[in-house]
Order: sequence, then structure tokens, then C-alpha cells
Amino acid sequence: MKQFIRGLKAGIPIALGYVSVSFTFGIIAVSYGFYWWQAVLISLSCLTSAGQFSGITTMLVPGQYLDMLISQITINIRYSFMSISLSQKVNERFRGVWRLLFGAVITDEIFAVAVSETEVSRLFMAGLALLPYIGWGGGTLLGAVLGNILPARIMSALGLAIYGMFIAIVMPEMRRFHPTVVAVAAAAVLSTCFTYVPVLNQLSAGLSISVCAIVAAVLASILYPVSTEEKEETDHAQP
Repeated sequence: MKQFIRGLKAGIPIALGYVSVSFTFGIIAVSYGFYWWQAVLISLSCLTSAGQFSGITTMLVPGQYLDMLISQITINIRYSFMSISLSQKVNERFRGVWRLLFGAVITDEIFAVAVSETEVSRLFMAGLALLPYIGWGGGTLLGAVLGNILPARIMSALGLAIYGMFIAIVMPEMRRFHPTVVAVAAAAVLSTCFTYVPVLNQLSAGLSISVCAIVAAVLASILYPVSTEEKEETDHAQP
């Protein structure tokens, strides 16, 4: 139970950030013609912000099933990489149906917190994912029902919360482990290129994120290779 409580506490800032992002999704979904319960159902069954925003846009044009398939695979394929990486840290009781269950709630932020653990247990993962899942669905419900009532300034402020959450997750790891700085810097430079450089900016958000993550990770592993002994020492040094 201690692991579950620790996971709950770790998930609080993620849940708060998710409320603001999913709030926006709820507003947009309703403005596109979806019912409030449809927006909530999408959030509860498909926990991926970029995938959801892309999905409802594609759904506005009937019959584009192939486009939907390609876009969702491209956007969400990074979660496969995260799951593979995280599978190396779960304990021996974390297997079978539990991996399938918690694999459905892997997000960028949940992965970032979980992968920093020396060992991930089922209880910790359950606690870590619970509040963000509720926050994502609850924020969507609030946005779908109340979004049009709030002033534009408040909506703009809510949209900044997700960036603060990313910074809060990454900064402690950057201060503790120097190679992380190189990986983050490389990912930031690549992300900027995918945003402003011609041709590159035509790629989808999901594909560009995957490329940035892979290239940054490979670069850091080449520049700062970690032996098995060093890895064990680093893990033992973590609280």
C-alpha cells in the first residue's frame, strides 16, 4: 500500500496538468459537433492528447479510415518505445495481464516519472496512473460542459499548465544526471527543426516526436555509454 500511496503523490502534478489540456479537448470536441459523453468516452478509452486532437479532426470527414489508421499509428508509436523501455524496470510480479492493463495508460509524463524509479511495482504504477486518468477524463467533461462559459484569458492560461508540468518532470533528472541535458538539448533542437525547417515541418507531430526521441537517445548513448556496473551504482544511489 505504501507503493500505491507514493504513486498517487507522484501522479498529482500530472493530473493537474492533464485537467487543463483535456479541458481544451472537451471544448474543441463539442465545437466539432460531438456530444459531451462522446468526448468523455474518447478520453477514457484513448489516453493520448495529440492522437485525440488528430482523431476528431479526421472524423469530421466521413470514410477516411486509412488516414485515421496511419495518423494514429504515427502519432502514438512512441508509446511502444516507452513501454519497451519501462518493461526493463518492472518487478517480477508485474507481468501478463498487468502489462496489458497499465500499458494502456502509458503517457509521456507517466513514463517520465515511472522510468526514473529503480524498480516499478504494480501498486506504484496503479497509483501513478489513477489520478492522471481521472484528471484526463474529468477535464474533458468540464471542458465539454462548461468550456464556453469561461473567458478566453483563463483558457489561454490553462493551456500553459502542461508546459510547466513537463519542466517540473525533466529538470530534476537534468540536475542529477548530466547526459540527460545533452539528450534534452538535442531533442529541443530537432523539435525546432521539425517546426520551422521546410519539408521537415510537413511531417506529422507523432512522427517528429518519435524521431526526436530516438535520435536524442542514440546520441546520448553514444556520447555517454553506461556500463552495467555504473548503471547499478546509479540505481542504488537513487532514493
